[in-house]
Amino acid sequence: MSLIEELVASGRHRLLIGGEWRDASDGAEITVLDPATAEPITAVPSGSVADGLAAVDAAAEAAPAWADTPPRERAEILRAAFEALVDRADAFAELIVREMGKALREAKAEVLYAAEFFRWFSGEAVRNLGSIATAPAGDKRIISIHQPVGVSLLVTPWNFPAAMATRKIGPAIAAGCTMILKPASDTPLTALAIGALLEEVGVPPGVVNVVPTSRSGEVVGAMLDDPRVRKLSFTGSTEVGKLLLEKAARHVVNCSMELGGNAPFVVFEDADLDAAVEGAMVAKMRNGGQSCIAANRIYVHAAVADAFADRFAAAMAATRVGVGLDPSTELGPLINLQAAEGIAELVDQTASHGAQVRVGGRRPDRPGFFFEPTVLTDVRPDDPILATEIFGPVAPIVTFETEEEAIDLANGTLWGLAAYVYTGDLARGLRVAEAIEAGMVGINRGLISDPAAPFGGVKESGLGREGAHEGLMEFLETKYIAASW
Repeated sequence: MSLIEELVASGRHRLLIGGEWRDASDGAEITVLDPATAEPITAVPSGSVADGLAAVDAAAEAAPAWADTPPRERAEILRAAFEALVDRADAFAELIVREMGKALREAKAEVLYAAEFFRWFSGEAVRNLGSIATAPAGDKRIISIHQPVGVSLLVTPWNFPAAMATRKIGPAIAAGCTMILKPASDTPLTALAIGALLEEVGVPPGVVNVVPTSRSGEVVGAMLDDPRVRKLSFTGSTEVGKLLLEKAARHVVNCSMELGGNAPFVVFEDADLDAAVEGAMVAKMRNGGQSCIAANRIYVHAAVADAFADRFAAAMAATRVGVGLDPSTELGPLINLQAAEGIAELVDQTASHGAQVRVGGRRPDRPGFFFEPTVLTDVRPDDPILATEIFGPVAPIVTFETEEEAIDLANGTLWGLAAYVYTGDLARGLRVAEAIEAGMVGINRGLISDPAAPFGGVKESGLGREGAHEGLMEFLETKYIAASW
């Protein structure tokens, strides 16, 4: 029996509120599609405003006892969740493939990555350390402690339905917060399965509530208007993030925002080109380019641009496109029809401006929401595609002449999430990494995500950090106590 069948058979494909699995209060549903076939998988309830507020009720009721739970107990629950998720990695990977479309090998990697957030924050749960100091005047002690921020609203995207959930749930549990998880309506099943797993390993009722909804703006807005909600952790587009920040401002809600990205991938003339191509394949094609840290703008020194483009185009052309459950598939479909049509339009527009389509450039004639791996050369530095978060398997290549020009091109965006630099000169790599306006930079590597590292951006790419010790601190408030003895 697949995990989808298990969820449906047990009734745990419904809203999870206060430890109960229930239908939406008004009976509304979301039809979940398989992106590889465009056919329905199943339906789940679409939470209403009343359901969202019921989840806030449940989280608020559970909050005092959960905040008082010993850190070691919370840590052991997270460790158990890590082990349970690893044990069921194959089942969760298949579920992710079915509702999100990514290749099976990538889905399995995502599940193991997602599990690592439970393991990492099981360690961080016991590291909520305060401090004590004597005031400079000598008249008192300055005591600092960190307390749970309170009821937390976690809003996650569809592209990494397991990892984006655990990256928020893990630190919230570790800090002693209760929460409402609102997953993307394209991929609600993985979030519900994680809710079921946490229930099985002993998370008390009301601590983790899961409310899928197709009425996101209405439901999330109502929850943010409830003064008991004290934290918003959002991963998604910059446009939606700005709207949520406006809503959160009404009650001065503590916000963490992991927003859009437009990562530059800079290849200098002294780079190992084979390594650069390998890194570009990872940075561009992870999850089919549907990643906020995907390499969207590939800047290559003019002296090696032709050689890099030839090798990169060959690697992209060799990518095996197919249904995610086929073990040989390397690239699955995009998430939905709108995404596939949008990518096709973007490529056609860029080609009409004079860019050359070296490989790919079209939707294959098959069911589902597929798009071919695509490399565009002769792209102008001011072409609109370079100001777009592409979110697909399309790589535009632009040439540059000097280090200063490369830095200027890399920084010529409103976003500042991730960047990648390939060079044979470590001093140059570090110098350029410091100069690029991004929260994360990979030097001679295309994979930078790690639960032990602070993930986040600058400029319009967000606020705060996830992962590392910083991820725990996002769910804690500092309290200062003045005392004399």
